[in-house]
Amino acid sequence: MYLQSIMSNTRKKLKSHAANMITIANLAFGGAAIMATMNDAPAYSVLFIFIAGLLDRFDGMVARKFHLESELGKQLDSMSDIISFGVAPALLLYSLVLQEFSTAGMAITIIYIACGAFRLARFNISESNGFFTGLPITVAGVILTLSYFAIDTIPSVSYMFLFIILAFLMISTFTLKKV
Repeated sequence: MYLQSIMSNTRKKLKSHAANMITIANLAFGGAAIMATMNDAPAYSVLFIFIAGLLDRFDGMVARKFHLESELGKQLDSMSDIISFGVAPALLLYSLVLQEFSTAGMAITIIYIACGAFRLARFNISESNGFFTGLPITVAGVILTLSYFAIDTIPSVSYMFLFIILAFLMISTFTLKKV
């Protein structure tokens, strides 16, 4: 009876934190992607960013399924997203491509990260209406990460434009239906 009570309480606690644990795993993979970039392992960085993307997709689903949506979860998700889809892809491609453009490469990398942070902050203070305003940072980060596979085929200067376009799309006011 006592053991059954402990197991029941443990299950309830795990269930109540399931979405946040997935979100923290997203953050951990984003951090691992940054460390992989710093240790000259770009392929691992790409892998870790894609895993973070999968986790980001599922944390919201779990929160809605178990009715665990909260302000804390929303804020934690945004902090994870800025690491996994803002900083990690930007540093990956900065280290591989934009570094050759010196100060301009640094400035464009910072602009991309800042626009991602702005987009997340705007999302956090807006009412949920079934639409995203601007390109979600997750989508921008995945596009940037996918561009890793084109490094050998497109000119380096193209990445400067890609960063700027994605940054602009994140802070723009067009709407996309949530899926």
